[in-house]
Amino acid sequence: MKIEQFEDKGLAHFSYAILSECAREIVLIDPARDPQPYYDYAKANDAKIVSVIETHPHADFVSSHLEIAQTTGATIRVSKLLGADYIHEAFDEGHSFTVGKLTFRALNTPGHSPDSISIVVSREGKDEAVFTGDTLFIGDVGRPDLREKAGNMTAKREELARQMYHSLRDKLMPLAGTVLVYPAHGAGSLCGKALSGANSSTIADEKFGNPMLREMSEEEFVKELLADQPFIPKYFGYDVALNKAGAPDYKPSVQKVNRLAAGTALEAGTILVDTRPEAEFKQGHMDGAINIQQGGKFETWLGSIVGPEEPFYLVAADEATLEDLIRKTAKIGYEALIKGALVGSPSSEAKLPKLDVEQFRQHPEQYTIVDIRNATEHRDEPIFADALNIPLPELRERAQEIPTDKPVVVHCAGGYRSAAGSSIVADALPGTEVLDLSEAVKSFQSASAQH
Repeated sequence: MKIEQFEDKGLAHFSYAILSECAREIVLIDPARDPQPYYDYAKANDAKIVSVIETHPHADFVSSHLEIAQTTGATIRVSKLLGADYIHEAFDEGHSFTVGKLTFRALNTPGHSPDSISIVVSREGKDEAVFTGDTLFIGDVGRPDLREKAGNMTAKREELARQMYHSLRDKLMPLAGTVLVYPAHGAGSLCGKALSGANSSTIADEKFGNPMLREMSEEEFVKELLADQPFIPKYFGYDVALNKAGAPDYKPSVQKVNRLAAGTALEAGTILVDTRPEAEFKQGHMDGAINIQQGGKFETWLGSIVGPEEPFYLVAADEATLEDLIRKTAKIGYEALIKGALVGSPSSEAKLPKLDVEQFRQHPEQYTIVDIRNATEHRDEPIFADALNIPLPELRERAQEIPTDKPVVVHCAGGYRSAAGSSIVADALPGTEVLDLSEAVKSFQSASAQH
């Protein structure tokens, strides 16, 4: 048996190809939107993809399970509780199938979602690995608060947190200590709160080092699991529904995006996502544009700021970046929302003034300071005593809460989010001077840490 782990760093997502070397057959688990890497892997190993298993309908990315099944003839296996709209085989507790000398069996492990399964792979009767989806992570467990409004089975977070307690303790922890643990996400994912940077573990190591697997009552577990979960991006419910239905084929969908010639007149009133570097953006951009810079977490912030019902224009600095960003947008199923994609700045009448950092350092009381970090960051790592905290994902809806009697300074933790935040606030509060503290925030963090 050979296990190949594929990593998407932007979404901190892991998918897997399990190759039975004697049968030259592959089972895929939780594949990403672009199926090509899996086809390439199959070709390189002279093997055939025979099954695709989804551990649950994912909220943070769109999966290519349907496209792969239609292209290769592979069988899709998911829990019957998912209520999948595509042709599939139910894969729940009591179900198993074999590929060569490998046996794949399902465990129902609700908690992250009501329809979550984990897949145990055994070889000649010995359990070798478990693919835990978003149930058990390395150093953490999945969040139970994403399925109150989405999916075939919606469930309240307390109920799912209780189910998670039992899934971990009754289904996963009894597995042999040597069993390898392969989760669907790693550090940086919004599907949990304290994921490790490691990409695999063992049941024994997790029992020893994972704080959520220590001895505790169900009540203690529920309370701890529900505390301080990260925000829920706007796109999560949309992706659950798209994965339940089966996404359109990746390449044709990306090709369908309308590429516009530079300088094309854009329709007023449509959101414009300008991905150019913040310095360029601040020197001149279209009125109302939101500056979500091309970067490691572009797709997460796009889907957190722009809702799935909002068409938008996509602007990039050059052709290669534009194509890359269209592909990133497709990872969360937002390519269908792109009204037009183009290079350059469609117009540059709007500008953002530059902050005099020294003046601000001397007289912070002369400014309204808006901290757009998450509520837990604001609470646990305070930088400015009187800052107003409005997290970036809520800023478009809540910008009117910001007083306009002084210039407004927007900050985050490192400068990436405040570029987007200052562009949103400037548009929402015309006539108010809006300034971005940008990367200079780091010099204030070290000062606040010393006090």
